[in-house]
Amino acid sequence: MNPAIKLLLVFLIAFEISFITNITLNVVIIVACLAYLIWKRVNIKTVATFCLIALLPALGIFFSQFYYGDGLIMGTALFTRLYAYALLGLSFSLTTYMVDLTNSLEQNAHVPAKFVYGVLAAINLVPRLQYEIKVIRANGNMRGKVLHPWMPTLYFKALIVAIGWSNDLAQAMESQGFVENQPRTFFKISKIHPKDWIILLATLIIVQLIIFIH
Repeated sequence: MNPAIKLLLVFLIAFEISFITNITLNVVIIVACLAYLIWKRVNIKTVATFCLIALLPALGIFFSQFYYGDGLIMGTALFTRLYAYALLGLSFSLTTYMVDLTNSLEQNAHVPAKFVYGVLAAINLVPRLQYEIKVIRANGNMRGKVLHPWMPTLYFKALIVAIGWSNDLAQAMESQGFVENQPRTFFKISKIHPKDWIILLATLIIVQLIIFIH
């Protein structure tokens, strides 16, 4: 499925369930997402880890509604809604290659190239930023100053380093012939096929039918 269409589908479903209290729909989305992840052979440990992380806030929402809110029904609806959000996000992020997404956004959704490459660069720089934070903490330890993860000083120093990277990246892109707002050719063409629209419309119709029945 085209990444831009898949992103649109996830956004539309997430937006709709934000305004609807429908436990059945939430459960169907959860089951469908799990089935999709299994079909795509995603690492089950990764899915389980994110589900466990979401368990604490989900339980907090459930019990707050159960004891102090609108009761069991609303608590269950919000509990399942949170997991629906989580699994929708996992279904998209764990099955979509980021380069394909940026190509699709630029070519099919006509998102400005500067924004697309900025997002792609930020994602690719995350591992390097994590390494740089370790280096900054090590330098602090050598001077007898411990920089804990919750200290703003640590991230301020990392931000200064990232600003330097942004200038280097901009110069590198210009040296490779990147010119903003100019027509460009693409190494990999991203196309939207009729089946992508069919899947989008069919899924949205099924969601509306579940809402209408329940």
